[in-house]
Amino acid sequence: MTLFYLALGLVFGLALSRSGAADYNYIQAMFLFQSFQLYGIIGTAVVLTAPGLYLLKRYGRTVTGAPITIELKAMNRGTVVGGLLFGVGWSITGMCPGPILVNIGEGKVYALAALAGSLVGASLLGISYPRLSRPFGLPPVAASATRR
Repeated sequence: MTLFYLALGLVFGLALSRSGAADYNYIQAMFLFQSFQLYGIIGTAVVLTAPGLYLLKRYGRTVTGAPITIELKAMNRGTVVGGLLFGVGWSITGMCPGPILVNIGEGKVYALAALAGSLVGASLLGISYPRLSRPFGLPPVAASATRR
């Protein structure tokens, strides 16, 4: 199964690379409203994913036969602030998490700085989460059942 997921990731990365969704200039043009190509890619992804999620919610089953449940997450101040930080980082670097790896795979060294920044940011959030949870209305962190 791991090879299957690796193959899916490679196909997804290739699609991001070939479509321009991992290209700094395309992303900057999108955010400056100079090019609408990436809006078309995002819109296509939404149009293709929405029916799939609907079908999963309605008919989806796990390997053991249990129904798949997709719970809505509560909206809170942390969601808004996190979304703004994500958008600013995406606009400045021209990369969100998937395209960071695509750019590294394409040999673009500057993507290593974006990867380092995203790892540092995620680590800082993990460290400061207990202090941020009350002012931003964040939910408590649930212990993972998959830890060994």
